[in-house]
Amino acid sequence: MFRQLREDIASVFQRDPAARSTWEVLTCYPGLHAVYIHRLAHWFWKSGLRWLGRFTSNIGRWLTGIEIHPAVIVGRRVFIDHGMGVVVGETAEIGDDCTIYQGVTLGGTSLYRGAKRHPTLGKGVVVGAGAKILGGFTVGDGANVGSNAVVVKEVPAGATVVGIPGRIVEESVKEKEKSHFAAYGVVPNQEDPYAKTLQSLVDHAQELEQTLSALTEKMRRMEQAAEKSKSEQLRSIK
Repeated sequence: MFRQLREDIASVFQRDPAARSTWEVLTCYPGLHAVYIHRLAHWFWKSGLRWLGRFTSNIGRWLTGIEIHPAVIVGRRVFIDHGMGVVVGETAEIGDDCTIYQGVTLGGTSLYRGAKRHPTLGKGVVVGAGAKILGGFTVGDGANVGSNAVVVKEVPAGATVVGIPGRIVEESVKEKEKSHFAAYGVVPNQEDPYAKTLQSLVDHAQELEQTLSALTEKMRRMEQAAEKSKSEQLRSIK
């Protein structure tokens, strides 16, 4: 247990530059408290003490603002940063080294009891603030979910997802970027293909407008030249 606690504290220092001391992490990080309250609730749940597991989970929600169902499987070195408003449903699974920010929902879209209704996060997944991952699918290892994204289908390993509904903006992280932690699921220099397409359409429309203006001006000059030529011919006849 103490070895695991040391790992969790070290993971906080790695992912949060605001952490200044071990004592501060132990006493002032509700995400850490929520994980350990959940581990107790999960033990009760697995031991058949279902009500006690739910009650312990409810106490954790009151104390931390983070709601994790006692049946949820949580891996090692999971870091819930800030954490207020995080909701994790019954059949969800959170892999090792995942990072979850405030307002995240790992929710279900099915009402069938016993079915896999909630998402599974692979290892090292980062879920940005306010993101909603809804359904019994898998978010692959090392994937990043941007803040306020709504994800309703499977995400490949290493991909970055943003928007509503969630869309992939990066298929995989480059080798040189893999060692960098993507806070809030934001990968440096990522481009949204939808925004890129819209920008290209705007640029094309501007080019068409400029071409049309040039043609209009050319026609105007040709009309002026024709009128001038006609006037000169009439004068010469007179």
